[in-house]
Amino acid sequence: MRVTEKGQVTIPKDIRDRLDIKPGSEVNFVVAEAGVMLVKNGDAGDAFEDFDAWAKSVEGTFDTHGMTSDEYVDWLRGPRDDLDHP
Repeated sequence: MRVTEKGQVTIPKDIRDRLDIKPGSEVNFVVAEAGVMLVKNGDAGDAFEDFDAWAKSVEGTFDTHGMTSDEYVDWLRGPRDDLDHP
């Protein structure tokens, strides 16, 4: 995606459809450390100053039932055929 000389970009149609963005819709850009998120006005993104604030607000609310992050990812992905498992 390229930015025009006027600082404009075209929001891809699949994203416009998913967010129900039509001509005249208002959107915001939410800044996070890793980048920027587009949110339609009135959606959940408006409730937070930025994505990092939202992430901090939900930190620690996900229960992995005692699994480490590696164990959780392995559980989520399931068995891998390309690795030898005992």
